[in-house]
Amino acid sequence: MKKLAMVLAVLVIAMVAVSCAGTTVKRVETDTVMDLSGRWNDTDAQLVAEQMVKEMLERPWLRRFLKETGKEPRVIVGDIRNKTEEHIEVETFRKDIEKELTNSGDVRFVASAAEREEIRKEREDMQEYSSESTMKQFKKETAADYMLKGVITSISDAAAGKKVIYYQIDLELFDTESNEKAWVGQKKIKKIIDKPGIGF
Repeated sequence: MKKLAMVLAVLVIAMVAVSCAGTTVKRVETDTVMDLSGRWNDTDAQLVAEQMVKEMLERPWLRRFLKETGKEPRVIVGDIRNKTEEHIEVETFRKDIEKELTNSGDVRFVASAAEREEIRKEREDMQEYSSESTMKQFKKETAADYMLKGVITSISDAAAGKKVIYYQIDLELFDTESNEKAWVGQKKIKKIIDKPGIGF
């Protein structure tokens, strides 16, 4: 009995040692394209944000607004919903869109509802603790001319060790005064995952 317990203990230790020895970590540049699982990832979020914002800023709504007002439109990013079956960190995609819009120089970007609320609390503190010369005033906020909203959906199919995942990203730009849609954009991604001998 003691021999059996000893043999089992040795086997467990050997298995732990082998599993630990097989783990390696390698740092790579953040712009390196890596797609290990075939699921939505940071590369998808970044590329879709870049391409869709570029397309949006090339459409007639922007030229029309500039011609009518003589200034850049103020844009806010609203809800972007994940309607896929997998967990997608939508906030990362949202931030990629915000970065592309802000850095384009073609629009002025308005803070989100949560960010505005935090800034308002800071402004409240200023009324009590800041000097009059540096204190910021209430009711001086900039309203958005347009709101960008969107949804991510997916369809998947699998058979005989192969899986196809199809993502569709729909973004819509709304005029906040008239509720008119100023622009509608769509991006599609299709991925084929091949795992011979493994069922999905």
